[in-house]
Amino acid sequence: MTIDPPAVPHFDQAFRARLYDLFGWRRDVRRFRRDPLPPSLLERLIEIGCQAPSVGLCQPWRFVVVDDPGRRQKVVENFEACNRDALGDYTGDLSIRYAALKLAGLREAPCHLAVFADRSTGVGHGLGRRTMPEMADYSVVTAVFSIWLASRAEGIGMGWISILDPCAITEILDVPKDWRLIGYFCLGYPQADDDRPELERAGWEERRPAGDFIFRR
Repeated sequence: MTIDPPAVPHFDQAFRARLYDLFGWRRDVRRFRRDPLPPSLLERLIEIGCQAPSVGLCQPWRFVVVDDPGRRQKVVENFEACNRDALGDYTGDLSIRYAALKLAGLREAPCHLAVFADRSTGVGHGLGRRTMPEMADYSVVTAVFSIWLASRAEGIGMGWISILDPCAITEILDVPKDWRLIGYFCLGYPQADDDRPELERAGWEERRPAGDFIFRR
């Protein structure tokens, strides 16, 4: 019995234009409405993330949905402590500008999602990780970005909170200590949409042209 290969979808110019719009409108959101996400939407987004490529097909991503109010509050407290410490790294005008930035939507966002990499997984039999074990981490990042794009397509905003102590977050969430925190994310409906990064709008930094980052050898 011959099994016909699946039909390859055709992505026409109209689709590509919309896809490029999606990339352009993907933003790191800090200002959320408190409306809850539709039932099962987060699980569907995670399923999309699990379609991302991974080294050796090891699928090292571990998703922790943080619903417990007590754990959320501890995450907020850890962010606030780390943010105070980070403020001390700046002086003068930069200190004032940093203090004015909104760097997290932890209190407002209806959904908290922590994403870890399990470098010790035996899935994939170690293929592709012998010389670059960090490829497991990079694989998880591709899953995160897939979720980010899918969220934007659903009208959901997503914000990456990096001002956290990874060891503290691992303890707060009671996950294996050898899991590596890749990111802690807030998801929810944004208060407003914009195609410019918030840090650019706030004057913290400007987006530079791609040509500045291309090198040829």
